[in-house]
Amino acid sequence: MSHISQQQLESYLWGAATLLRGFIDAGDYKQYIFPLLFFKRICDVYDEEYQAALAESGGDLEYAAFAENHRFQIPAGAHWQDVRAVATNAGRAIQKAMRQIETANPDLLFGIFGDAQWTNKERLSDATLRDLIEHFSTLTLSIGNVPEDELGVAYEFLIKKFADDSGHTAAEFYTNRTVVHLMTLLLEPRPGEAIYDPTCGSGGMLLSCVAELKRQGQEWRTLKLYGQERNLMTSSIARMNLFLHGIEDFQIVRGDTLTAPAFLQGDKLRQFDVALANPPYSIKQWDRSAWQSDRFGRNFLGTPPQGRADYAFFQHILASLKPGTGRCAILFPHGVLFRDEEAEMRRRLVEEDCVECVLGLGPNLFYNSPMEACIVICRTNKAAGRRNKILFINAVNEVTRERAQSFLEEEHIERIVAAYQGGADVENLMRVVGLEEVRENGYNLSIARYMRPSLEINLTENSDTKSLDKIIEDWKTSSQLLQSEMVGLVKTLEIISGTVSIEESEE
Repeated sequence: MSHISQQQLESYLWGAATLLRGFIDAGDYKQYIFPLLFFKRICDVYDEEYQAALAESGGDLEYAAFAENHRFQIPAGAHWQDVRAVATNAGRAIQKAMRQIETANPDLLFGIFGDAQWTNKERLSDATLRDLIEHFSTLTLSIGNVPEDELGVAYEFLIKKFADDSGHTAAEFYTNRTVVHLMTLLLEPRPGEAIYDPTCGSGGMLLSCVAELKRQGQEWRTLKLYGQERNLMTSSIARMNLFLHGIEDFQIVRGDTLTAPAFLQGDKLRQFDVALANPPYSIKQWDRSAWQSDRFGRNFLGTPPQGRADYAFFQHILASLKPGTGRCAILFPHGVLFRDEEAEMRRRLVEEDCVECVLGLGPNLFYNSPMEACIVICRTNKAAGRRNKILFINAVNEVTRERAQSFLEEEHIERIVAAYQGGADVENLMRVVGLEEVRENGYNLSIARYMRPSLEINLTENSDTKSLDKIIEDWKTSSQLLQSEMVGLVKTLEIISGTVSIEESEE
């Protein structure tokens, strides 16, 4: 065995993607590369298990092939090496092998390889597919060579690279991992809990909970992970992601969460301890009429407007939380905090006293979008000292930007988490607001209503070394939140005065 370094592994994976340049769009790399990677991994692990069983049995070939000795079954003729030996019609050979493996492992792998057009030679020729197969064949992806945690990290690397390369579609399957880490820390998942993501993308939020328990040295194998994802290929990517991280106790279901929620107990929604989500922003194509008489009772706050399904996802998540332990962190655009068309739903939400914290983040943390994000944290059973209060955190300055990418550094995350856990006012960062003040503000949850955005420059102890460019950048970042809130306020005033209609205000 030869251990493969992380750098070597990442170069190997991205090298496979570069073979597709010029043949297909960058946004489509994932539907070919991820299935091939998973196919190669499970075949190499099967071989590793076979050799271990041979050694254990003193060379008994029949014993080595027993299903009990293998996590996944690889039928005769469907192994990676069988496909590699095919000279023509490579796509057909790949597709046949993948379908045979799915059929041989119906409970675990049914449909996992997605629906890529392997046999479309106008898209990918035999020569290109053979090049891909030979590239993947240069390394043996056994567990001995690549432990599950290391392959999982490399897989996440590849997901991010595809997100970087695929433009606006990236947000469909990738959420900024530093934001996900923050959301996980705020909710503090515990061993044995049920974790849920109703719009799970590539599974990063579910994996973050596992990773956090591992970092703390706690038992992570007892976590029960549940996710639903509308896109077929993305749901397959999530399943492969969890398998490659060595996780077995999970359910990822393809389907539309609003139309057909997948996790039920009898005729009611299944409920979970923890929910993390980055729902699609303000989708317009959804069945609003069905929501008005939702059979699961998810419209307890009201029916959102056709052009914005945000509060439909919000209500679904709240209805999916356990009464005693349930808590959620949802990544939203700031508009959900103050838009007039959702005012009545927001009033009911506040009066339910389940909103614990509204946390405003800096710009560019939504993937490939300059839009500002906020995290709304809710609990079904708030601690006694936090009832009838909401924590407002203005973390617009807690962000770092490099090469058009924004992210949270560990120091940013630590400051935000410390303020949240402390539960007391922190100058220029957090304010604890009673519900009476929220009522006086018409149930508007805009952070700027309760905290003046800090226009101070965050100078460090080494402020004399701080560049003028960085100071200007900090000032711009800290003023953007105020600017966006003022735009929203002006639109609201125009609607109230009758100067413009709601529809015109959206243009």
